[in-house]
Amino acid sequence: MREVVDGVFELSLGFVNVHLVLTDDGVVLVDTGLPRRSTRIDKALHDIKKQIGDVRTILLTHHHFDHTGNVADLRTRSGARVFAHAADAPVITGAIRAEPKRALVRLVSRFMSAEPTKIDQLITTDESEPIPGFTALHTPGHTRGHVSYLLDRAGGVLFAGDAAAGKKGEVGSAPRAAAENLGDLDRSVLKLASHTFENAVFGHGQAISARAVERFRAYASTLSGD
Repeated sequence: MREVVDGVFELSLGFVNVHLVLTDDGVVLVDTGLPRRSTRIDKALHDIKKQIGDVRTILLTHHHFDHTGNVADLRTRSGARVFAHAADAPVITGAIRAEPKRALVRLVSRFMSAEPTKIDQLITTDESEPIPGFTALHTPGHTRGHVSYLLDRAGGVLFAGDAAAGKKGEVGSAPRAAAENLGDLDRSVLKLASHTFENAVFGHGQAISARAVERFRAYASTLSGD
């Protein structure tokens, strides 16, 4: 685990990251990682002198199991409120089953899935403020209801989820094989590049902790957005 900026921690759970944010109202988790990794999150909380009861909010970027894998357990044990976009909510709650387009993704999904959970508040409006300090940016493409979050801290911290990925200090493509709509995904990158932020963290790949928006704009310049 590393501290990206003051009070924002990146925890690697295999090939996916979970982010812990210290706020005046307790700990915010952005995504929850692969299933059956709750004990790793408990340890991370202990390392920053917190415990599961200090988690007050869970912000989900999208419904894929590597991001929602522990949300049901963490919600039950912490009492945290869970936020997710309305378009992804039916998969997270178990009302419907996601059917990935790519064969490899379908195969993996058969062997690993997230336990369904209740969502306490739906995100329905772009650039709304689910909790103080965080702005929810609807960034569809990876999934219909993918959300990135912009935190007003340290010049701006973008939680990109799987709208993009960190690659050796640069911004690159998130796993395109798992994306539902590549055109929408590219347009979402262009949208993120239009904002202002100094730091960026990702569901996959390492954080960028200086001049991150410039890296986003460099990557966006390679995309047509058509």
